[in-house]
Amino acid sequence: MVDRLDTPAAPRESGARRPGRPGEVFRAFLLLGLTSFGGPVAHLGYFRHEFVTRRRWLEEADYAELVALCQFLPGPASSQVGFALGLLRAGPWGAALAWVAFTLPSALLLVAVALGASLVAGPVASGLVHGLKVAAVAIVAQAVWGMAQSLCPDRRRAGIALAAVAILVGVDGPLGQLAAILMGALAGLCLCRGTGEAFPHAGRAWPVSPRAGGLALALFLALLGGLPLLALAGASPILALLDAFYRAGALVFGGGHVVLPLLEAELVPPGWVSPEAFLAGYGAAQAVPGPLFTFAAYLGSLLAIGPGGLMGAGLALVAIFVPGLLLLVAAMPCWNRLRHWAAARSAMCGANAAVVGILGMALYDPLWTGVILGPEAFVLALAGFLLLVRWRLPAWAVVALLAAAGPLIAP
Repeated sequence: MVDRLDTPAAPRESGARRPGRPGEVFRAFLLLGLTSFGGPVAHLGYFRHEFVTRRRWLEEADYAELVALCQFLPGPASSQVGFALGLLRAGPWGAALAWVAFTLPSALLLVAVALGASLVAGPVASGLVHGLKVAAVAIVAQAVWGMAQSLCPDRRRAGIALAAVAILVGVDGPLGQLAAILMGALAGLCLCRGTGEAFPHAGRAWPVSPRAGGLALALFLALLGGLPLLALAGASPILALLDAFYRAGALVFGGGHVVLPLLEAELVPPGWVSPEAFLAGYGAAQAVPGPLFTFAAYLGSLLAIGPGGLMGAGLALVAIFVPGLLLLVAAMPCWNRLRHWAAARSAMCGANAAVVGILGMALYDPLWTGVILGPEAFVLALAGFLLLVRWRLPAWAVVALLAAAGPLIAP
C-alpha cells in the first residue's frame, strides 16, 4: 500500500541518514518498547533522543514537524510518530516492524495480567516503577531543552512557545493541544514569513505516493462506515469487537488517556467487560512501558464476545491502532506538497515552536506533578537530566540507573 513518491532531488545526505534495514528498525524500537515508561509525551522524548540526537535519522525540525502533524490526527500520536520513523528509515517493512516492536512488550504484559499473572507486587517492584517514571521526567526535560534551543532560537518563536503554554493552561486536553498548534501556525504565518532561518531546509519527503495515500483514506472511511453496519447485521461477534475498537481509535484525539471513556462506553454498559476488570486493567496499563493503547489487548483478551484470549487481544490491538496509522499514511502525500509552499513552511515554523510549548507544559503536568512528589525525586530527576545532557549517557543507561534508585525514594 505504501510506495515511493517521485520527488525533486534531495540534498546529499550523510551516511547516518541513508536507508536502513528493517532489522535495525526492529531492534531500536524493541528496546524502546521495553524501556519507554511515562506515557506518550515521554515516548516523544525517547524517540527524539534515540533518532534525532543519537542515530541522526532525521533533523530536529523534521521531527518537530512530524510531531505536529500527528497531533492533528486522531489516534495514538507517539505510535504514529514511531510508525512514520520506521517508514522513513526502512520503508513499509520498517514501519510495520517499528509498530510491532514498540507495541508488543506492553501488550504481552497486559495480556499476562488479564490471564492472572501478577505484574507489579511488593515495595521493591513499586519502587522500580517509580524510578522509571522519574527517568521519564529526565528524558522529557532533555527533549524540551534540546528542541527549545533549535526550534525557538529567537524571541518571536520563544513567544509562540510561551503562548502555547498559556493556551494549554486555559484549555485542557486534546482541544487545547490542537488550539496551541493552530495558534502557532497562524503566528508563524505572521512572524516567520520571509526570515531565512525560519525553515533552513526543505524537509524530508515522506515515502508515500498520492495513490497510496488515497487508498489509505478510502480504506479508513470504508471501515469506519462499514463495520458498524456489519456489526448491526449480527453477522459475527468478531465484527462487533472490531467495530468497537476501530471506532474508539478513529475518533479519539490526544492519545491513550482520552480513549478511556470511549472504550468504557463501548464495553462496560453491554456487559462485555465488568467495571472492576476495566479499572484494574487501566491501572496495570500505567505500570508498563510502551503505548497506552495496548490497554486494548487486555480488554480483548477478557471480552465476553468474540474469541477472547490471545486471538481477542490481537484483534482488539490491531483494530484500535489501524485507523490512526491509515490516517497518517493518507496525510503524508498532502504534506509532501504543502511543505514546498513558503506560507506552509512559515506556518510549520510557528507550529514547531508551539510543539516545544506543548511538551514543556506536559513536562509539568502530568509528569512533574504526578511523579516529583518530594526532594528525593527531584534530585534523582535532576541527576538523570545531567547524565543525559552533560555526560551524554545513552537513555537506556539512565533509565536503568534511575530504576535501580527508585526503591530508595519510593513514597
